Amino acid sequence: MKEKIYMIPGLMTDERLWSRITPLLEDKYEIVHTPIPHSEDFDEIIDILFEQFTEEKVNLIGFSLGGYIASYFAITYPNRVNKLFTVAATPGASTEAEIERRKEKFIVIEKEGFQGLTYDKAKSLVEKQEDEELIKIIQDMFLDLGKETFVSQLTSTFYRKDLFEDLTHLDIPIWFFYSKDDRLLNQNSIHRLDTVEHKMKVVCREGTSHNIPLEVPEDLSTLIDKWMKK
Repeated sequence: MKEKIYMIPGLMTDERLWSRITPLLEDKYEIVHTPIPHSEDFDEIIDILFEQFTEEKVNLIGFSLGGYIASYFAITYPNRVNKLFTVAATPGASTEAEIERRKEKFIVIEKEGFQGLTYDKAKSLVEKQEDEELIKIIQDMFLDLGKETFVSQLTSTFYRKDLFEDLTHLDIPIWFFYSKDDRLLNQNSIHRLDTVEHKMKVVCREGTSHNIPLEVPEDLSTLIDKWMKK
């Protein structure tokens, strides 16, 4: 029987986020796409996940917001987690500037309605800007998930607390993988990973990509395989 890996996507992403990495892993592992529960409360979100996970201990991967949720789950229910891997995510709290920018997005939606992502906006979010299929996947996920999901998920980010200290005390394999120049990451939180002594494995790649599962699936799958064998 293949060992399971539960994968939690990020803000306005769904199982299509894993579409390029699943073929690289599914011969060895059972990949279980685990959508972010529809709630603005992280405690409620992880309690829903607690009921969804059927194994006593799970291997948990989270991307971006999903990485924060996976980390929150691990520190709240450490006896339920075997391994933790976060992609393009930090365990830090949201800054006041980030919260203000997100509130401004709500104002725009109220004025102009939910428009989805324009081609140029989606293109600006990727490293491989010649990858038309990639840009379309990002646009489609955003539009298909819709306004209600966007408002719910973005609102939840207002209530992020810093998980860094709690993560350092967990006695499980914890890996972080991110791009050095990813402008969507909280750089102060990333800096702490580099400067504070801890047992977590931090892997930094050169580049700007936030959508790592779609842009560098080969690199990510290789790391996941190593992490699973840890």
